[in-house]
Amino acid sequence: MVLNFFDQFMSPSILGLPLVALALMLPWVLYPAPGARWVNNRFINLQQWFINGFTQQLLLPLNKPGHQWATLLVSLMLFLITMNMLGLLPYTFTPTTQLSLNLGIAVPLWLATVLKGLTTQPTHALGHLLPEGTPAPLIPVLIVIETISLIIRPLALGVRLTANLTAGHLLIQLVATAAFVLLPLMPAVAVLTACILVLLTLLEVAVAMIQAYVFVLLVTLYLQENV
Repeated sequence: MVLNFFDQFMSPSILGLPLVALALMLPWVLYPAPGARWVNNRFINLQQWFINGFTQQLLLPLNKPGHQWATLLVSLMLFLITMNMLGLLPYTFTPTTQLSLNLGIAVPLWLATVLKGLTTQPTHALGHLLPEGTPAPLIPVLIVIETISLIIRPLALGVRLTANLTAGHLLIQLVATAAFVLLPLMPAVAVLTACILVLLTLLEVAVAMIQAYVFVLLVTLYLQENV
């Protein structure tokens, strides 16, 4: 039997029912909502501290109208971090390794920022397509180039998140397979490979958090240009 390393990225199903919907709903179950008590437990306090710190850092470069997006951006950040981290557990599935899901998140957010700029400040939004002081012969070329760079933004968001998570998962599976194969042949090399696997897992945990932050940060930068 030929081992296919990309089978781990296929959407799992039980009795013909895809489990992607269950995986997408899981992050909202893990985060408790603050109660009406004056003193909450440590987990809720840590969660509130993280959300407050991240919100302040995220909204720092935005103008006042952009602060209305705070709930959406923070929720997206928690959702992506949770999905990326849960995908590192055994016998789990990472929906954010699917390009279709990432594009389904990136395209509406990008389109919302573009429409926000066109409705609130159309002159400033259209001014990004043509830098000031451009020579007349280069105007059509620059407009086409800037339009393409604007349209390709959601594709870059989705591909970046998908590629980084897919590459990390594949590398971990390759190293883990090598460790199991080398264990009866060369135990010392297998132990060294297992140590490398632990380091790669820690690196993938960092990548999962950083890629979620980069995704939301780029959406914030796109919003900053249009508010």
